[in-house]
Amino acid sequence: MTLALASLGTGLNVGLIFTAFKLPLPAPPVIEGILGIFGIGAGSKNGPLMTEFFNK
Repeated sequence: MTLALASLGTGLNVGLIFTAFKLPLPAPPVIEGILGIFGIGAGSKNGPLMTEFFNK
């Protein structure tokens, strides 16, 4: 939980800094970002399964 709160705090600070300097946010558009995070999670779960399947 501490790591999640630290991540949230860091994200809020970065957002404030980028907004203060009128810079574009360093993040992908919402839908693409969510799909990217989903893909990373799915790949990390399925990677070991695929490795085991192809090494038989």
